[in-house]
Amino acid sequence: MPDPAPASRRIAPLFALFPFLRPYAGRWALAFLALITSAGATLVLPVAFRYLIDRGFASGERVHIDRYFLAMFFVSLILAAATALRFYLVSWLGERVTADLRRAVYEHVLGMSPQFFETTQTGEVLSRLTADTTLIQAVVGTSLSMGLRNFFMLTGGVAMLVVTSPVLSGYIIATLLVVVAPIIIFGRRVRRLSRASQDKIANTSALAGEVLNAMPTVQSYTQEPFEAKRFGGAVEVAFETALTRIRARAWLTAVVIVLVFSAIVFVLWLGAQAVLAGRMTAGQLSQFILYAVFTAGAVGAIAEVWGDLQRAAGATERLLQLLAARSPVVQAESTITLPARGDGIRFDNVSFSYPSRPGIAALSALSLHVRAGEHVALVGPSGAGKTTLFQLLLRFYDPQGGTILINGVPTGQVPLDELRREIGVVLQESVIFSGSVLDNVRYGAPEATLAQVQRAAEMAAAAGFIEELPQGYDTFLGERGVRLSGGQRQRIAIARAILKNPPILLLDEATSALDAASERLVQKALDNAAQNRTTLVIAHRLATVQQADRIVVLEHGRIIAQGRHAELLLSSPLYAQLAALQFGEPLAQTAAAGSHQPNF
Repeated sequence: MPDPAPASRRIAPLFALFPFLRPYAGRWALAFLALITSAGATLVLPVAFRYLIDRGFASGERVHIDRYFLAMFFVSLILAAATALRFYLVSWLGERVTADLRRAVYEHVLGMSPQFFETTQTGEVLSRLTADTTLIQAVVGTSLSMGLRNFFMLTGGVAMLVVTSPVLSGYIIATLLVVVAPIIIFGRRVRRLSRASQDKIANTSALAGEVLNAMPTVQSYTQEPFEAKRFGGAVEVAFETALTRIRARAWLTAVVIVLVFSAIVFVLWLGAQAVLAGRMTAGQLSQFILYAVFTAGAVGAIAEVWGDLQRAAGATERLLQLLAARSPVVQAESTITLPARGDGIRFDNVSFSYPSRPGIAALSALSLHVRAGEHVALVGPSGAGKTTLFQLLLRFYDPQGGTILINGVPTGQVPLDELRREIGVVLQESVIFSGSVLDNVRYGAPEATLAQVQRAAEMAAAAGFIEELPQGYDTFLGERGVRLSGGQRQRIAIARAILKNPPILLLDEATSALDAASERLVQKALDNAAQNRTTLVIAHRLATVQQADRIVVLEHGRIIAQGRHAELLLSSPLYAQLAALQFGEPLAQTAAAGSHQPNF
C-alpha cells in the first residue's frame, strides 16, 4: 500500500470527527472546565509545598505548618472533584460519540448498492465497525482528555519552572527540545504501522466471516484443517505486523523516558549546587523538583497519547473511507410517486454491464413491455440476463443505456424506498433472519397483525409446519434459519412476499427448494397471489411456467423469442432444446406435441 499523503501521516483525520463532537458542545465545555481546574489544582500543590518548607518548617510554629497542610488538603479536594467530573464526562462522550459514529457508518453502508459489496468484504466492514470504533472511543473517552491535561501540565509546569528558577529552566527547556525530535520521527512510524496492523486485523475478520458463513460446504469437503491453517496464517501475519508496531512504540517510550529523566537529573544536580551555594532555598528547589517531575510525567504521557492518536487517526481514516464511499445508484431528489395504474413495466432499449465485468454485456439493447397484471416468465440459459432484469428493476444497479419505466414513470425519478415498496421479491436462495417466524414473515409489513401473518402463511403452504414448531409463530429460527429445512425457509420467504401485498411480484424460481407435494401447494398459492398483479418469474424448470401469459426467452442479454409454451416449442430452437432436456423427449416429438403438453 502506498504511503498516505503527508497530512494523513499526522492526526489530521481526527478532525473529521468534529461533526460527531459538535452536538455535545455543552458537555465538552464542562469537561474542559473540569480539566483546567484539575490541572490548575495540581500545579498549585508544589507552591504550597514550597511555603510549607520555607515558612512553616523554617518558622517552627505549628500554626503555620497546620495552615499549609490544610491548604494542601483543600486543593486535593478540588483536584478530586474536578478529576472525577472530567472522567465521567469524557467517558460519557467517548461512548456517545462512538455509538453515533457506528450508527452513521452502518446506516451509510446499508444504503450502498450491490456494486459496493462486489469489492468490499462484509468482514472488513464489521472490523471497522468494531475494532476501529473502539480505538476512537479510547481516544475520545480517555486519551484526548489525558493529552490535553498533560499539555496544560507541561505548559504550566514549564511556566512555573521559569518563575521558580529562570537559569535552571533554561537548561530544562533546552533539553526538552532534544526530546521532540524522536517523538515526531517515531510517531510517524507508529502511525503507518498502526494502519497496517488494523488492515491485517480487518483481513482476518473478513476471512473468518466468509468461512463461518459457509460451514456446511467447508465440513462436507473436510476442509476444516485447511481453513484453520489459513486463518492461523492470517492471524500470525496480523500478529507480526502488530509486533512491529509495538516495538516501535516501545522504542519511542524508552527513548523519551531516558532523554527526559537524564535532562532532569542533570538540571537537579545543578539545583543542588545552587542550594549549597545559597542561591536557592530548599523550598524553591523542592518546588522546582515537583514541577520538573510534573513536566517529565506530562512529556511521557503526551508521548503515549500521541501513539494513541496516531492509531485512532488510522482508524478514523478507514471509517471515513466507508462514509466517503458513494453508491453509483443515486437517490432521486424528486418526490414522484408511482401511479396506482398504468401500462405496467417497460424496458426500453436497456443495455447494461456489471462494473466488475466491464465490456461484457449482461443486457444488449433489450426492450420488453410487461403489461399491468400480466404474468411473464423469463427463461434461458445461465448468464442470459434474467436476474439482471430483476436487479435493474429494483435499482440495485442503473443501466448504462436505455430507460426502465413503471406505469410510465422512469424508475430513476422515483425515490428508492417508494420504488421498492411497490415490489415483492422471492429469491431462489431465501433469506431468513435470526428472529422468530413472526419477525421473518412480517419483515416486509412490520405493522401486520398475527391474523394477517397466519393468512399469508396459509397461502404459502407454511401454516402447517409453523404450527408444529415448539412455540409456533414465536419460535426462534436461528442464524440464517438453520432450524428449518430448505423448503420451509422458502415458504417463509414466500409468505413474507404475500404479506407485503405489492402490485409487482418478482419470483426467482421460488419453488426450487420444495418437494413435489409442497411445490403444487405453493405454486397454487403463488398463482393466487399473482392475480391482479404484474408478475415476473425467472424459471429454470419449464414445468412451473407453462401457464404463464407469456414466456420470454433470453440468450446473451437479448430477447430471442417470446410467446406461449406451445408456440415457442415450434418457433424457438433454444426453448425447444430446453424443453427436450427437461421433459426427456426428442426435439421433433416435443415440438409436434407442444399443444398437448400436460399442465404441471
